[in-house]
Amino acid sequence: MQALQFESEPQRVLLVLPTWVGDVVMATPFVHALFARFPEARITLLMNRHLYPLLEGSPWVAHCEFWPPRKKTAEAKQQQRELLARLRAQRFDLAVMLPNSLRSAWLCFRAGAKRRIGFNRDGRGLLLTDRIPVPNRIKGGYEPMPLCDYYAVLANALGMPHPGDELALYVTDEADASVERRLVAEGVRPEQPLVVLCPGANFGASKCWYPERFAAVADRLVQRHDAAIVISPGPGEEPLAEAIVAAMGERAFLLTEPCLTLGELKSLIADADLLLGNDTGPRHFGRAFDTHRVTVFGPTEQRWTDTSHGNETIVKVDVPCGPCHKKVCPLEEQVCMTRVTVDAVYEACEQELSAVL
Repeated sequence: MQALQFESEPQRVLLVLPTWVGDVVMATPFVHALFARFPEARITLLMNRHLYPLLEGSPWVAHCEFWPPRKKTAEAKQQQRELLARLRAQRFDLAVMLPNSLRSAWLCFRAGAKRRIGFNRDGRGLLLTDRIPVPNRIKGGYEPMPLCDYYAVLANALGMPHPGDELALYVTDEADASVERRLVAEGVRPEQPLVVLCPGANFGASKCWYPERFAAVADRLVQRHDAAIVISPGPGEEPLAEAIVAAMGERAFLLTEPCLTLGELKSLIADADLLLGNDTGPRHFGRAFDTHRVTVFGPTEQRWTDTSHGNETIVKVDVPCGPCHKKVCPLEEQVCMTRVTVDAVYEACEQELSAVL
């Protein structure tokens, strides 16, 4: 498509970021390219507050705004009014929306951004000044498309080359030091291969492989390599991590009191020899840091998150009912997960570890 034309280069740009951890990481090539496209502009990022540590340490966070909680309390409504007032005061020349949500378009419209660019979907077309056709729309839904390529369509509309799919995250000295202290205190020895296990998935239970199977793989890695199995769940995932520890015969290091922050989790994964987990946000941390990864896929479509990053073995089985993208499996047996065997995942771990040990 032909690139949008501007009478003068935008000097004040609002970039609305995605709301999921993995999607924010997948958006980093676009963020990098946008700052290169408008080098003289003041670019403000709008995101959920808990996602700020994902981009902390990067050159992109000089100007940030945060969504208020999605609650109907008086306090939340006041925070919404204050956010809108701050955005209006900045008089944005351009607002770019990576999420497909009506909410993001409505906010940019009410904030008075002169140009409002986003995909023309989810009933928000009238709120956009520049409606970008959805590249993967098909009858009855959307064809799976790598998210980096999806965002690249917006980049093309802004006169940018394809940003590529090289995910980028940054660590901070403070988070690095905090993780090092934590591992030493837990008893992890420096000479041990560091295997990080992230067993949860914010998406829903259907994405989670079984604790006893993670435990069996972890036991084998300890027995074969004297690996340090460091289990790092997110908030609310502690029972799943505890179940893995309870099922293991070997020692594991459980980081739950407290759980790591997202910034600390970046540092942990950046230092790991292997990251083992489900198709979830931390997997993309591993991509950004070129950490070797073994990822168990269940009900989700791999093509949405495809990149050219290497150092990953994906373990999945093809089933007639998938990929269904259901948060909870409605069948008596979730075959996309039950058919993923301990042997298959362990062999994948051995393959990835062989490149680094």
